[in-house]
Amino acid sequence: MQRTLLLAKIHNCTLTGANINYVGSISIDQVLLDKASILPYEQVQVVNSANGKRFITYAIPAPANSGIIELNGAAARLGIIGDRLIIMTYGQFTLQELKHYSPTVVIVDEKNQILEVRNYDDLLSKL
Repeated sequence: MQRTLLLAKIHNCTLTGANINYVGSISIDQVLLDKASILPYEQVQVVNSANGKRFITYAIPAPANSGIIELNGAAARLGIIGDRLIIMTYGQFTLQELKHYSPTVVIVDEKNQILEVRNYDDLLSKL
């Protein structure tokens, strides 16, 4: 049996743009993708803290250290510049794999610069 758990999260980032004419996805600063171990074209769930909207799309890299978090395509209608977002990925794990599981949380400031990277190594230590 496999279970689906949080793999990584970019917490409280600020939406910097919305491009309705782009084909789709969410553009994310490459540095944030790297720190959260989110791959280009990986599925992400996005939660908009300002309006409560949740949606699934895929990540594409924006230039490193740009601070860019931009909704593209139809998703551009789900937020406005300045909204605070949470971007999450999930993974499927066997019980054996969970013994070595550690989600990563990247916490950023209002300019999408990294404040802290947390790894929760001990959450499932009782398995």
